[in-house]
Amino acid sequence: MIVDLYRRAESGNKYSYLAVPTGKLLPEEVTGTDWQVHSRQWDLEQEPGIPSLLTADVVKQIDEKRYAITHLNDQIRS
Repeated sequence: MIVDLYRRAESGNKYSYLAVPTGKLLPEEVTGTDWQVHSRQWDLEQEPGIPSLLTADVVKQIDEKRYAITHLNDQIRS
């Protein structure tokens, strides 16, 4: 699966990541926040290890809600 990755600054110098299948628009529920492009056309099979997102979790979340987002406990420090 190929996704576009977005990143958003959080409090405490942490970042959240959002993965959306390439070619799809950002979901309506996240368009009101400050997501910035982190990487385009990230191939989950060739480049595993999305910051703070496990590949299996990305696929599961995308299947359930059309996007994947960092869990609060998995936000990473800058």
